[in-house]
Amino acid sequence: MSSQTLNMTQAVQPPAAAVFPCRDLVSIRDLGPSGVEAIFQLAGLMKSRPSDFRGALAGKQMVMFFEKASLRTRLTFEAGMASMGGTTFFVDQTAGRLDAREKLSDIAHNLERWVDAIVLRTYSHTTVEGMAEHACIPVINALSDLEHPCQALADYFTLVERFGDLKNMCLAYVGDGNNVAHSLLLTNASLGSRIRMATPPGYGPDPKIVSDAREIAAQSGASIELLTDPREAVCGADAVYTDAWVSMGHEHETAEREKIFPPYQVNEALVAEAVPHAVFMHCMPAHRGLEITDGVMDSIRSVVFDQAESRLHVQKAILLLLLGGGVSRVSRNGHV
Repeated sequence: MSSQTLNMTQAVQPPAAAVFPCRDLVSIRDLGPSGVEAIFQLAGLMKSRPSDFRGALAGKQMVMFFEKASLRTRLTFEAGMASMGGTTFFVDQTAGRLDAREKLSDIAHNLERWVDAIVLRTYSHTTVEGMAEHACIPVINALSDLEHPCQALADYFTLVERFGDLKNMCLAYVGDGNNVAHSLLLTNASLGSRIRMATPPGYGPDPKIVSDAREIAAQSGASIELLTDPREAVCGADAVYTDAWVSMGHEHETAEREKIFPPYQVNEALVAEAVPHAVFMHCMPAHRGLEITDGVMDSIRSVVFDQAESRLHVQKAILLLLLGGGVSRVSRNGHV
């Protein structure tokens, strides 16, 4: 084997299990700065050299239980797993909650004997936490009412590709303090970056998430500002981000929210407050004419489809780090 071939072989190996700090991805808090950095490094490599990873997860099997509808999350996980030689099973749970028919721990102990990873898209964050507690295989949060870690990681990976070092860039988030906002706060804190979040009074992020993000930020040097004025948040920002005013599960609040949130619409007048090189972001699906205008969504500075593509690369990295990095399959109670 030539030295050039040896170097390439070494380069595509995922970081050792000891380097990656978690066995599940339930929350960004599981990762910490080192975990976020490991995902970004590997995602960049996998994006630039996808053919090197075609058999990386050959023989591995993943099951996905989705209580909520999905386009980007489902297809990027399925495509990512297939591109590495693995197999995916999809279970549609939109007609009923995952634990409605049997105890969640019983489901977990069945799954851990059949497959290698569990991906959950649920209404309740406690469902993801419960599955991770009982299953001795990796559990990945593909969205819950509290967090959307895969989305936020893809968003910041997109910003890393655009700006490089994020220490001196500022992300302005305008809208609802929802699950995406929570994961953005925690990811920003882990990266030592800057975020300004403007939400209507009474619709801010969860205080516990904010407290945890500030604790991480105290170590990383990150800056977190919580505001109610969208223009104050966007002024001088390098990126402007918004999400739906009404998250899945809150449809009964639609009429009330559509009266409260219009001042937080990301439109041409608002983004004019950002720096000239600013990019515009949305995790999608977008409700054009509500939280964002067509003019902003379709602007040449919009990176919404880059964000969508980043979901693929980041989730491939997550899967490889959890399944291909030598993580021991030992449950929390010590059973193999």
